[in-house]
Amino acid sequence: MITVQEAQEIILKQKLSLGIEKIPIHAASGRVLAADILADRDAPPFDRATMDGIAIDTNHFNPGIVYRITGMQAAGMPQGSLLDPNDCLEVMTGAMMPKGTNGIIPYEQITIKDGLATPKLGSVEPYMNIHLRGTDAKKGQVLIPKGTRLHAATIGVIAAAGVGNVGVATMPRVIVCSTGDELIPIEQEPLPHQIRNSNASMLQAALRQVGIQADTKHLRDEKKTLTAELEKLKDSFDILMFSGAVSKGKFDYLPEVLRELGMESLIHGVAQRPGKPFLFGRFDRSLVFGFPGNPASTLICFHTFFVPWLLSQQGLEAQSAMGELDSEIVFKKSLTYHLLVSIRYEGSRAIASPIANSGSGDLIHLGKADGFLSLPPESDTFNKGSRYPITNWRALL
Repeated sequence: MITVQEAQEIILKQKLSLGIEKIPIHAASGRVLAADILADRDAPPFDRATMDGIAIDTNHFNPGIVYRITGMQAAGMPQGSLLDPNDCLEVMTGAMMPKGTNGIIPYEQITIKDGLATPKLGSVEPYMNIHLRGTDAKKGQVLIPKGTRLHAATIGVIAAAGVGNVGVATMPRVIVCSTGDELIPIEQEPLPHQIRNSNASMLQAALRQVGIQADTKHLRDEKKTLTAELEKLKDSFDILMFSGAVSKGKFDYLPEVLRELGMESLIHGVAQRPGKPFLFGRFDRSLVFGFPGNPASTLICFHTFFVPWLLSQQGLEAQSAMGELDSEIVFKKSLTYHLLVSIRYEGSRAIASPIANSGSGDLIHLGKADGFLSLPPESDTFNKGSRYPITNWRALL
């Protein structure tokens, strides 16, 4: 059985050729830019007023001067002109600076009466309260480099550069396959021996957090049917994601069927709790992530193995974070222990409080967790105040 780190290293080496796609910028948040975004003009594109007030020629300012207001320069108006340096123009924030002016005195520093503006200050500086053309970027300059994960501010920059459809790394096509004859659709009333198929909805939600809209399918615990269904799915999706049927039970046909269909089995069993039976493999054109069926095992394996792979596939690295235990934990097995925790923040410190639960099948207490600490197998006692890698799935990516 291999370690969590060894499993992650194996998984990160597996790449898919997914290419790029163009999507509207309003749908690009969270996606990874596939090509540099260049400035199509200087930014700002003109000398821009940063205050409401009067635009003047600072070279002709003197204490006690009274300006005659001869016009208005508002944002969105073509550039006007100041014909006489002893006059001024009212100017609004965001407007082009009128020709013949090189400074703004804010309204707060003047008095206006009968069309005359009297400054309250004794001196001015050239270019005061002006955002000069090209000071942020020059035409042709790289504004956002390839490989950037986009967010609201970067999308604003892309829009300002005139790009309505942006090239991004293509997300994998994912199907979530739940297994088990005990599972029924969530809207149905279960019989005493049945449970609702909650894992599929949980994985779909987790995938939506990382920007993937996944299909779902329920598979029966019957080898012939399972083989026929997977024969169709393995070449129709980039990622086959399973919940359940990967252990050693008499109805856990999935590993055998996948191998018979040509999957190269790269991992089957990881020294961790929960999630020890985790399965990972490869077909020619798709990857297989097989998560144990207990809900905590499924969600923890998703974050431990799939999320880092997805980031790597897009040219990104998972951001490591550390959490601080607020109580002592004892775990006397040589396994990585993924400890469910609630998380609170004290400044930059993430304080982790263990969530009491009855095991990896306890969905109710899983819903109360914010994520998990990964406690290393080299120790069996983890002291209050000690720090370990933490995954906060509420603040994913």
